[in-house]
Amino acid sequence: MPKFRIRVALLVLTATLWSATGSRAADTLPNQLADDAFWKLIESSSEPGGSFQSENFLSNETGFQMVIPMLNLRVKPGGVYMGVGPEQNFTYIAAIRPKIAFIVDIRRQNMLEHLIYKSLFETSDNRADFLSKLFSRKRPAGLTERSTPDELFAAYNSAPTDNDAFTKNLQDIKDLLVKKHKFGLTDEDLINIEHVLTVFRDWGPDINYNSGTLNGRGRGGGGMPNYMDVMTATDPQGQKRSYLATEENFRFLRDIEGRNMLIPLTGDFGGKKAVRAVGDYLKDHGAIVGAFYLSNVENYLFQNQGGPGNPNGGASNFYGNVATLPLDSSSTFIRSRSGGSGGGIGGVSRPPNELASIQETLTAVKDGRIRVYQDVFNVPVFQGDPPANQQRR
Repeated sequence: MPKFRIRVALLVLTATLWSATGSRAADTLPNQLADDAFWKLIESSSEPGGSFQSENFLSNETGFQMVIPMLNLRVKPGGVYMGVGPEQNFTYIAAIRPKIAFIVDIRRQNMLEHLIYKSLFETSDNRADFLSKLFSRKRPAGLTERSTPDELFAAYNSAPTDNDAFTKNLQDIKDLLVKKHKFGLTDEDLINIEHVLTVFRDWGPDINYNSGTLNGRGRGGGGMPNYMDVMTATDPQGQKRSYLATEENFRFLRDIEGRNMLIPLTGDFGGKKAVRAVGDYLKDHGAIVGAFYLSNVENYLFQNQGGPGNPNGGASNFYGNVATLPLDSSSTFIRSRSGGSGGGIGGVSRPPNELASIQETLTAVKDGRIRVYQDVFNVPVFQGDPPANQQRR
């Protein structure tokens, strides 16, 4: 048996044995992290920052809400969420209501963007005030806690940029992060925080995945969905479930951010530290990963760094990392098809986002059934009734 398959098999066996024993351990996750503990967790768990093809200020997915009804059936609230990227994580977090969340992204700028969001959640009483600060625009008249996301974004679409508000917002963010929370941000971090907030100011609600600056010039949208598009998307029943769909969703995010229980890390999925550090922390606290949002990162791990046949490949390292996480039968991958295999495999139309068992995926890797990126979509998609231990919410 190749060394890679032996290594993954041992890791899967270890994860299985831990699931059979550790999953019954008492959950000792804290209800709140002190500021110094929060920052220490970020620093001790993160890896050196890497690069990506885009600054990725906003998700380019409009189908991520389609899986939420089934996700709610499979993943119990009060557990653990892991994810990658910017704001789409907030919608999944609002849906499954975890006790703690870890965002792992190769770009340090993504971690800083999440700290900007953290600041805005902590200092905003409602969605309208939050968007006012995010886009550096005065709050339009007539918005209330009952306003729909369509109404909120329609109002801000026509609101002019307020440069005085931008200056104040930027200083408030820096003061909250550095003076109040005393996070160890570098001068370069503060410059990049200003850069991120500047892009949100310049693009406003039209910001999308491709927004940003290149040699001082704005980069075009390229047909990508903007913030309104992703926030007003729906599930299969036509229900809007984004984190800005309701005040209730927004308040949950404000609460978890205020308790320092959403921890953004800098790390490569195929790296040697970040994912495993999360696993170590969760095992120490008897907690189980409920949902792990991957977007289409697996595609890049296979494409750019080799697959499981290469013992130094990003994909093989990733699955080895995942095998060290505390898992059970309900632990669920959330995958996006965008940028990878397209809308279907073998001519069969498939949804833009899919759910799959993390344990079944690891078994497929161990058995040699996942050799290239497209193989991950051959792992059975969850269908039918949820596991016996899950109850309809």
